[in-house]
Amino acid sequence: MKQDIFEEYVDKVTNHFGISREQFFTKDKTRDIVDARQMLYYLCRQRPMTAQYIKLYMGTNGYDVAVTTVTHGIKRVEKEMVQDPDYITIINKLK
Repeated sequence: MKQDIFEEYVDKVTNHFGISREQFFTKDKTRDIVDARQMLYYLCRQRPMTAQYIKLYMGTNGYDVAVTTVTHGIKRVEKEMVQDPDYITIINKLK
């Protein structure tokens, strides 16, 4: 339904974080890649896109993720936004 928006955000986030799509959709748990995924989850949720759709679109790109992981990532970004104003700047830039 909103897969084109999802794909646009993937391109923006991977470009901003300086990672490839291939890295983004692997099970790599390095901090920068996890941060990038969580930023994607947050941006998609603001559209509004359900966690279930985010899970589906991640899966179509070869990355299986639980809905609880998506919601945890969204909450983590919201927490970081309160603690670090640079997060808000980055999010506004990526929107």
